[in-house]
Amino acid sequence: MQCELPNATIRYEVHGEGIPVLLLHGWTMDRQLEIADYEPIFADRNGYKRIYPDLPGMGQSEAKPGLKNQDDVLAALLGFIDQVIGKQRFLLAGTSLGGYLARAIAGERRDQVAGLLLKVPAVIADTAKRDLPPFQPVVRDDALMAALSADERTALGDVLVQTPGYIESLRPKVHELVQPAIAATAQIAHDIRADPKRYGFSFDLVAREKGFSAPTLIIAGRQDTTVGYRDALGLLESYPRASLAVLDGADHKWPVVRLTLLEAFVENWLARIVLAEKDR
Repeated sequence: MQCELPNATIRYEVHGEGIPVLLLHGWTMDRQLEIADYEPIFADRNGYKRIYPDLPGMGQSEAKPGLKNQDDVLAALLGFIDQVIGKQRFLLAGTSLGGYLARAIAGERRDQVAGLLLKVPAVIADTAKRDLPPFQPVVRDDALMAALSADERTALGDVLVQTPGYIESLRPKVHELVQPAIAATAQIAHDIRADPKRYGFSFDLVAREKGFSAPTLIIAGRQDTTVGYRDALGLLESYPRASLAVLDGADHKWPVVRLTLLEAFVENWLARIVLAEKDR
C-alpha cells in the first residue's frame, strides 16, 4: 500500500483489523524490523489493526524534494495519519528515532492517541548531548569474538552477550533486516542524520509532550550505547501514566532473544489502555 503526500510517498503494510496501531521504526531502518518484533505478539490477538510504514527515504518510501529535516518527516507522518487512520483513536509505538517522532505525534494528537509505547527511544536527537554508557559486554569471550571473520565482527558491531547462542540469534536480525534496510536508505536520510540541526526538531519537544496522560510504556536498555538509558528517566516527568523499564542485558538491538519479555510488557500496556478507554 502507499500514501501520497506533498513531501513523501509512504509505503506501508497493514495486518489485522480493529483499533489502529501505528508502529514506527528507527532511522535508516524499515518496517520489517517492527514486523519481526511485533507480529509474533499481535498475530494471535484480535482487535488490533497494525500499520507498519516505512519512514520517508527509508525502506520503500520516497522522500520528495520538499523533505529536508525532521520537522518535514513529522509533517509527512501527520499527513499519513490523516489519510490512513483519519479521526479514529489509535495506539502509537516507536523504536529508537521512531520513538522521538512518536513523542511529537502524541503531543500533537494527544486527544487521538490512546496509548504510547517507546522502545529504546532516542530522547535527545543530538548524539553529542546524549548520556551514553561505555560499551561493556555482560558476557565476554575474546576467543569466540576473535574466531569471527573481520566482516562478521564489523556487521555485528558490539556484541553484548558473547555466547554462540546469542550470536546465532543476532545474525539474522543484522544480516536479513538491519543491513538491507541501511543499504536501501536514501541519501537524504543520511544527510539529515549528519546534521544535528536537521535531525532534531526545531521546536521544544518536551514542552509539546508534557502532560500526555494516556497509558505509556517506555523500555530502555541498561547497556544501550546508541541512545543510552539515563535520558529516558526524565520522560517520566512528561508522562503521568508511564511505566518505565530499564533492562539489564539489553542494548539498542533489543530484543534479540527475549521476545517473550517484550510480549509481557506489551500485554500489560494493552490492558492498561483498555481500562483507560472504559473511563473516557
